[in-house]
Amino acid sequence: MEENIKMKNKVQNLETLAQTKFLSLYNANYINKGGNKKTWTIATRKSKEALEDQFFNGKEDKVDAVVILAYHKDEKKLVAIKQFRMPINNYVYELPAGLIDNNDDIISTVKRELKEETGLDLEEVIENKIGQKLYLSPGMTDESVSLVYCTCSGKISDENLEEDEDIETILLSKEDAIKILNSGERCDIKFFMALQSFVQIGEEIFK
Repeated sequence: MEENIKMKNKVQNLETLAQTKFLSLYNANYINKGGNKKTWTIATRKSKEALEDQFFNGKEDKVDAVVILAYHKDEKKLVAIKQFRMPINNYVYELPAGLIDNNDDIISTVKRELKEETGLDLEEVIENKIGQKLYLSPGMTDESVSLVYCTCSGKISDENLEEDEDIETILLSKEDAIKILNSGERCDIKFFMALQSFVQIGEEIFK
């Protein structure tokens, strides 16, 4: 059954709509399960060549970014950020995150992005809890992330932020997390679900 669904929904070709440094738009022409020709617009961080390799040549889809669920081992608090995001023209609570550069692996990206966005130092990655490839909004984009649980240390600093990064780092206790969950403030869904787990389980989620 699953194999038949894949065959009936196979993408036939891609048409370029727009290409920028960090994001591209393509129309995917495909045949739906009713045998009708349809078009779906896809947002992606990949080049057209990479996407075509994935769709038509069976090349594996690479992870685009990391999302960092970090616990400050000295303060015994969850690491969060509040960042200005242009698409909503406002600040939103998130977890630290960043794109994986071509020559980097997941762990080195976590170390770099944690330091850049928060000033904190990576201590230990909880290897058995890494979500290797998790899709964020597959109805619109193929963007995927690795969700990495880790511990960290050090002092918060903004000295490594890039010019366009407007980020405040916050260390959250369980009580702080409950207040945010009940506040109605803007939250990234990954952050919101991480907070729920932290409230229910506490530091045990980092073991």
